[in-house]
Amino acid sequence: MQKFINILKENNLLKIIDEPVDVELEMAHLAYIEVKKEDSKALLFTNAVKNGKKYDYPVLLNTFCNEKALNLAFTRPYEEVAKEISSLLKMHIPQSFGAKLDFFKTLIGLKNIPPKRIKKDGEFTYKSLNSLYDIPILKTWEKDAAPFITMGQVYTQSIDGKQNNLGMYRLQVIDEKTLLMHWQIHKDASHFFHEYKKNNQKMPVSIAIGGDPLYIWCGQAPLPKGIFELLLYGFIKKKPAILSKCKSNDLYVPYDSDFVIEGFVDPNKFLPEGPFGDHTGFYTPIEPCPVLKIEKIFAKKNAIYQATVVGKPPLEDKYMGLGTERVFLPLLQTSAPDLIDYNMPENGVFHNLILAKIEAKYPAHAKQLMHTFWGVGQMSFVKHAIFVGEDAPDLKDYENLIPYILNRFDESNLLISEGICDQLDHASNTYCFGGKAGLDACTDIKVKNIEKISDENLLDLFKNTEKTIVNLKQYYLDTYAPICVIAIDKKEKISHIFEKLQIHKKHFRILVFLDIDANLTNPYMLLWRVVNNIDAQRDIFIKKDCVGIDASAKGKLEDYHKEWPLMTNCSKEVIDRLISKKLLEDDEKLFKKFEIF
Repeated sequence: MQKFINILKENNLLKIIDEPVDVELEMAHLAYIEVKKEDSKALLFTNAVKNGKKYDYPVLLNTFCNEKALNLAFTRPYEEVAKEISSLLKMHIPQSFGAKLDFFKTLIGLKNIPPKRIKKDGEFTYKSLNSLYDIPILKTWEKDAAPFITMGQVYTQSIDGKQNNLGMYRLQVIDEKTLLMHWQIHKDASHFFHEYKKNNQKMPVSIAIGGDPLYIWCGQAPLPKGIFELLLYGFIKKKPAILSKCKSNDLYVPYDSDFVIEGFVDPNKFLPEGPFGDHTGFYTPIEPCPVLKIEKIFAKKNAIYQATVVGKPPLEDKYMGLGTERVFLPLLQTSAPDLIDYNMPENGVFHNLILAKIEAKYPAHAKQLMHTFWGVGQMSFVKHAIFVGEDAPDLKDYENLIPYILNRFDESNLLISEGICDQLDHASNTYCFGGKAGLDACTDIKVKNIEKISDENLLDLFKNTEKTIVNLKQYYLDTYAPICVIAIDKKEKISHIFEKLQIHKKHFRILVFLDIDANLTNPYMLLWRVVNNIDAQRDIFIKKDCVGIDASAKGKLEDYHKEWPLMTNCSKEVIDRLISKKLLEDDEKLFKKFEIF
């Protein structure tokens, strides 16, 4: 970690803050806003405090502050890693002597992939700590239940010791020696936990913080079940991860970790965990989670505490996700061989929206690949997928890609399905399960052009039919399927209102309904709201020549009996305090663009 901080500094990617900054809200708010800047940098806080008490350890936030920082963590361009994986997947029996030499060189190069266990103590054993309160653990959001460890490398193993896992899960601080484990139901560590619970055995868990930043990136990588994530570290770095044994359990963690927290999870003990403002930009609800009782806490000499901030996009996970997207494209292509490229827009918070470019060879080819996506590993969490043909613009060229899609939009090419959802998804009535939507926009279609009118005239027409409509704005009026977003003071089901508006259908193709607090002039955040707030089976209404989407908050009207979550908004009081201390620029334009408050 110290070496990487020096690398960031040498590349002008580090901002050092020596003034006292509180770990409760202040630090996270600074990082949350910093990473939204075009020239964002990692932040090193050398004077972390809480209620005036100074911690012994600095705090690093926004480690993966941009694309360059990601490549520095990889020690080479991430695209190079993707190409190497692609070439390995295409290996065949060599014919010539030179090809055989290259083949064996490649095989020999793979010998350094497996992690290496050493007998000597890790660097983290330098100092034993008495309490979690000795570590500058952050509280990010006002309504968070407590401080949370957000960039912990969670090491676990199967009950027979044959499988090892590294995951990235949030951990809520309960007291000096207790954490709550929020490993989601679909994750390997959760599956291990059920093995221990079935056998009524305590489960060893160790949490490493810091060390090489690539460890944490590997921890969130969507590797197939049973593959230890640190194998990916060895593949990327061309040298093995060096692991040292923990003192109180039989797990191994990287020897150069800055902090290590060791303990055991009691399979029969649960406590309420949350709420927590998560990467969806919403607070997740209170749920029972397993309890981790801590046996030992260690700190390296000159340890640095590493954390991340989650909430509304864009955030540090934008760049971590970029690496994942590129590196795993070749592996995804083995299941979907006609996939040319894919893109997960950051304001779709990854699992809520994916764009894919394919070589469409026959009718319904895109629909076939939709089912492929929804059945492959973590891609199965994706809620909404849009497929375009090979003649489409680049998947990140949104200015041209969106009109391409809307000019090929037809409601008959929408596939509404159902399947598993990310545990953090709040839109579905059911837990970890809900609707999905796929759009085939691969081919030109003959569609009837609508009679386009101004926003003012359309609003007058709509208001005459439905008084609860407050405002509207149309986007992409130069396409066959413009998008009309509507702010409504909802009094009845949106599906009923959509039916009433059918008398004006010659003027619209796609209607999107939102609550009255939505800013209709901010398309970046509108997309974030819409893909977060809809369950395709319940909230997409398909009629001939038009589609309605209900992206409003749900309640009893929709038979939604959970509590609709609050958004992660910054504290205005904290922001004003940071501005007054000259730690934050009063950038009203940026605050509005990303809906900070």
